[in-house]
Amino acid sequence: MFKVNENFAKLPGSYLFSAIAKKVDSYQKSHPEESIIRLGIGDVTQPLAPAVTEALHKAVDEMGKAETFHGYAPEQGYDFLRTIISQKDFKERGCLIEPDEIFISDGAKCDSGNTQELFAPDCKIALCDPVYPVYLDSNVMAGRSGNYQEKTGMFDGIIYMPCLESNGFVPDFPKEVPDVIYLCFPNNPTGEAVTKEALQRWVDYANQHGAVIIYDAAYEAYISQPQIPHSIYECEGAKTCAIELRSFSKKAGFTGLRLAYTVVPKELIRGGASLRDMWNRRQCTKYNGAPYIVQKAGEAVYSEAGDAQIREQISYYMRNAKTILDGLKEAGFTAYGGVNSPYIWMKTPDHMTSWEFFDLLLDKAHVVGTPGSGFGPSGEGFFRLTAFGNYENTKEAIDRIKKM
Repeated sequence: MFKVNENFAKLPGSYLFSAIAKKVDSYQKSHPEESIIRLGIGDVTQPLAPAVTEALHKAVDEMGKAETFHGYAPEQGYDFLRTIISQKDFKERGCLIEPDEIFISDGAKCDSGNTQELFAPDCKIALCDPVYPVYLDSNVMAGRSGNYQEKTGMFDGIIYMPCLESNGFVPDFPKEVPDVIYLCFPNNPTGEAVTKEALQRWVDYANQHGAVIIYDAAYEAYISQPQIPHSIYECEGAKTCAIELRSFSKKAGFTGLRLAYTVVPKELIRGGASLRDMWNRRQCTKYNGAPYIVQKAGEAVYSEAGDAQIREQISYYMRNAKTILDGLKEAGFTAYGGVNSPYIWMKTPDHMTSWEFFDLLLDKAHVVGTPGSGFGPSGEGFFRLTAFGNYENTKEAIDRIKKM
């Protein structure tokens, strides 16, 4: 008799951003005259860099000629992209990551869920709280949790590591030793970053206990302070305990193109098995590679022109972040982030819940953000705004909030 995966039934409600979209659409239908500014979902708004679009056009032309046509891509990614990533993202920062430890994919969101296939069903999972929902939900789907407790907002069997004002939004070591630790810095949703010294302590902890860190560095391109590491491999010993996820989505505006990569070092051995070899086997079995056209666009990101153009786009978004952060503080709000990331994590006023503030902001200012509780119980009382809108709308949104 056929049975469904009953772990899906443990998940409460719909995916966070789907719930927000439905709520906003309902409000817009009942208030068609209102202009709503969306600073909720972290989708980019600036067009692709000219160097990227030029590479796309050239690659399309190549695909139209028999002598330069490309079929299935290598499951690991084309050598031209893996090589330049190895050089530009790692070796130039002193990280000895080789091309054959880099696996190109169509998204870090997919990779963050797919990497769990490397671990046994009974592995103990530790997550920052608040957290990007995919880390948690994908492990619940895989059966690594107990039931959801509505009273606490937590799943049984999951180790929650609170990221609070009191610890600078960097988690403390959990009392229970986990097998897999998810870390994301600069962090989504808090916007805060981790120093190299603090990250080194996590690397040492993982090596001491035989744990594996899944390190999401999707926002490393937004780092502005020199003491903040761009990669976990800047820490000594990280190659024996860490998998790193990287994305072109936020760095280069590829949310619509879909391109990312995962680093699994050869030195990462658990249970006598090479996780790099296991991931390679997984990709060969279940993945046919990111499109040639998109990988050529990714290569252009590292060109001299592409790098300069993308840095200009990042500066544009970080100008938005400064506008939001400064504006909120001028209005009397407590806010964090916005310095090394495109996210601002603001404290809700008057002890309002995050969903109450969502409704207030939508009704009074016609601005959409993301309720902090949607990222976990420690997110309650906070609210996330994103700097990915255009500057005019961002400035208008802050002016509206100031007038509330």
